[in-house]
Amino acid sequence: MPRHLGMLSSRRVATARPRGGRRTAVLADGGNLYLQVSLGDDGKTVRRSWTFRYGINGRKREMGLGAAHTFSLAEARERARALRQQLADGIDPLEAREAARRARLAEQASAVTFEQCAKMYLSLHEAGWSAIHRHQWNASLRTYVYPKIGAMSVRDVDQAAVMKIVEPLWGSKTTTAGRVRARIEAILDYATAHRFREGDNPARIAAALPKKTKIAKVQNFAALEWQGIPQFMSELRGVEGIPARCLEFVVLTGVRTNEAARATWDEIDLKTKTWVIPASRMKGRKEHKVPLSTGTIEILANLPRTGDLVFGPLSETALRKRVLRRLRPGVTVHGFRASFKTWASESTNFAPEIVEVALSHTRGGAVEQAYERGTLFEKRRRLMNAWADYCAEGVRAAGVVTLRSARHA
Repeated sequence: MPRHLGMLSSRRVATARPRGGRRTAVLADGGNLYLQVSLGDDGKTVRRSWTFRYGINGRKREMGLGAAHTFSLAEARERARALRQQLADGIDPLEAREAARRARLAEQASAVTFEQCAKMYLSLHEAGWSAIHRHQWNASLRTYVYPKIGAMSVRDVDQAAVMKIVEPLWGSKTTTAGRVRARIEAILDYATAHRFREGDNPARIAAALPKKTKIAKVQNFAALEWQGIPQFMSELRGVEGIPARCLEFVVLTGVRTNEAARATWDEIDLKTKTWVIPASRMKGRKEHKVPLSTGTIEILANLPRTGDLVFGPLSETALRKRVLRRLRPGVTVHGFRASFKTWASESTNFAPEIVEVALSHTRGGAVEQAYERGTLFEKRRRLMNAWADYCAEGVRAAGVVTLRSARHA
């Protein structure tokens, strides 16, 4: 150990600055304690800080002790004395400080529960999600995850805990189980990034589970055969109420239920027969411009305007229970998009890409999407008019009264 101690004075510390055109200087106080002095970028500002230099096991090391304006000379000497005591006991001060930091983080992490961490993750990501996606995330966590590991420290969640959630669902609700597992994985990755936990992600348990294709066949949304659409639309026209009109609108436009159910009047231009769905409500997070056929305009023209929403807050469940269950039990609202696509493919000459854009599907790879800027709007208008004419065949054949005359009957 150095024999000389206390070589600096408080005045020397307060006035120290680099000399001879240099930008830095180091002044020894003794006992491994040094004052580092450096000039700022402006050449005038002087920064002074304490550092502790030592050697251990043949290695030279340096440890910062803080700024001179924060710790006085006396305080810096006391800190250096404590570090020399550690060295006398064979303890590396830098390693000891790092161990203490990890211990503090571990103590803090132990207080963060899985549910708290999940809510932090959701708060970060929800702004970029659709309302339905937010609902699905929250509902699945509340139903399947929080009851089992919500109160557990996120640091302590292991593979056994994840398996207790996923395994019971895997055989009967395979798709749901897969989504729940993926959501747990994302939250635990977030926890690791924040140092709430360490090690591998225990939700990566796919190898321990049977292949989805071995235990559950892929089930598409139940759809009505396209040949039966005219008859269905004829029957639907005879059903009164907003839910029936919303379902009719969904079929004629080929949109998803939530896109129609949350439509607002300011999105619709009756003069140009155009409906612009904002990106925030689209599955692909991209604005979608929908050409409105004469049939859809007729529906809109006969709706009461009682608020901003065109149809009010309806859901696919509401349409299925209030309308479809009466007319076509087992058929889903989303399935009408498949009916439309099959009709266009099998009975028209419209190009497939026009149909895909009408359904707001992503076309091609990233390169093709970068160069494809058009929306094929006028071609899609002709397609949707043809679809509306086909849907109306049953109405005309049955002699069903129009919405306008029915409204005043």
